[in-house]
Amino acid sequence: MFELKVITHFAAAHQLKMVAKKCEKLHGHNWKIEVCVAGEKLNDAGILVDFGELKQNVSEIMTRLDHNFLNELDYFDDSNPPSSENIAVYIANSLQNMLKDPGVRVTSITAWESENACATYLA
Repeated sequence: MFELKVITHFAAAHQLKMVAKKCEKLHGHNWKIEVCVAGEKLNDAGILVDFGELKQNVSEIMTRLDHNFLNELDYFDDSNPPSSENIAVYIANSLQNMLKDPGVRVTSITAWESENACATYLA
């Protein structure tokens, strides 16, 4: 099994309901995102997937999130709020749909909302 990891960032605002009162107010984070993909076989070039292609796909997803009020995006609503957990799921699902090789799959996404707090989705 081979695993690749890329790290990226985005900044955005969100508002969470029914959590700590502080988080119910509109606020923002500079998220750090760790993306892991894995697969069993290397291609003819001896790689799992080209880092440039993986980074481009991740960049497209970050563009959808960066400098937005996440609560206003179609994916997030009252039943699916833009928590770090749901942001990780959104990124995982979006990236999996973009990967061309069926032998490569998203294994985890970690969304750091601060230096000492993160949520990881194990796909």
